[in-house]
Amino acid sequence: MLKKLKIESNINNLSIVENAIDFITGQAGINQDNYGKILVSTLEAVNNAIIHGNKSDSRKFVEIEIIIKGNLLQVKVTDEGSGFRPERVPDPTFPENIEAINGRGVFLMSKLADEIEFNKKGNSVKLKFKNILS
Repeated sequence: MLKKLKIESNINNLSIVENAIDFITGQAGINQDNYGKILVSTLEAVNNAIIHGNKSDSRKFVEIEIIIKGNLLQVKVTDEGSGFRPERVPDPTFPENIEAINGRGVFLMSKLADEIEFNKKGNSVKLKFKNILS
């Protein structure tokens, strides 16, 4: 199963992504626990792409690709921004970063997804969720 979306960088378009996640996970019969992890992680990735990657420039787009192969769901989110270095994002659990605004999204995605990887440029993230049907 494959679903591709291309949305303008407008935060209101998160609802389009949410509807796509609802549809594809419903079709695949994914349980509630996995659905929640997939939804939160995907919306966080798209939100980051819109705000940080594309700087909320509605002339730029975010591409989302959702693939289900057997018991694995993969979400790829790519923006048109210049990218970033994920290793430079401060850990929000460190005391000096507790009140910092940035870094929580990447941390959350890394805790909810079974695997997370960024491309070399840093403008695309791939989230993998295993055993989605159990």
